Amino acid sequence: MTGVREWLQTAREERWGMLTDLVFAILWVTGVDLIVRLLDGPDWARYMFMAAGIIAYFGLIWSVEAAKQKQ
Repeated sequence: MTGVREWLQTAREERWGMLTDLVFAILWVTGVDLIVRLLDGPDWARYMFMAAGIIAYFGLIWSVEAAKQKQ
């Protein structure tokens, strides 16, 4: 029974992790698209913002993990 409980807990954590990833990606891409369109920015700026999203994502995950450890 312990194995099933652990499996359910892991599945629940993975689901929330995937949801967090999806929400972050949607918000980041939408934000970048709006900024570049409103400012009529060049394509290279769009690509640089998208690349910065990778760094921002790992920063978000790192800060969430750090907050969890402090609790």
